[in-house]
Amino acid sequence: MSAERRNVKSGMQLPLVVDSHERPAKDFLTPAEVDQLLDAAKRGRHGIRDYAILLVMYRHGYRVSELCETRLSDLSLQTARLWVRRLKGGLSTEHPVSGDEMRAIKRYLATRDLNLPWLFTSERGSPLTRQAINYIISQAGQRACLQVHPHILRHSCGYYLANQGYDQRLIQDYLGHRDPRHTAHYTRTAGVRFEGLWK
Repeated sequence: MSAERRNVKSGMQLPLVVDSHERPAKDFLTPAEVDQLLDAAKRGRHGIRDYAILLVMYRHGYRVSELCETRLSDLSLQTARLWVRRLKGGLSTEHPVSGDEMRAIKRYLATRDLNLPWLFTSERGSPLTRQAINYIISQAGQRACLQVHPHILRHSCGYYLANQGYDQRLIQDYLGHRDPRHTAHYTRTAGVRFEGLWK
């Protein structure tokens, strides 16, 4: 719909009033859609790496720029922990790494030179750029027939946690938000809050 509407009598353009709670479109993937995207990532030229990248981004709510900065030293294979360093003034935290995620990371690490400091690298051994990761997400989205954008895995992580019934403070800490208003969107719109209303 146009952002303006015409006053029929005067021909004057008037601003269209839009509810501040309205959002233009769904900006997250459901767990089933995430699985579709991950399966599609496996079918790319660097499927082992790309699957691991998308899985890690989703499970830890990474921004693209944060994943680019992630180093091998942030990961402990012994304790299955990942130090998630947040940018944009966010709060960094240590996250557990689940079994399937650890297996995906180990499969990827077996294919590359471990002397390089970054967790994910290009085929030339350099750190991945934001443009490269955006391209990986875009290509997987096309193969999965899903509309995606670079931030969608972070949003999908937040919505997943909210729909599991986790409280806002835990989600805020997990995603590294300093301002709880950034987290409130996930908990306010989570469908789990409305379960059982019509029993």
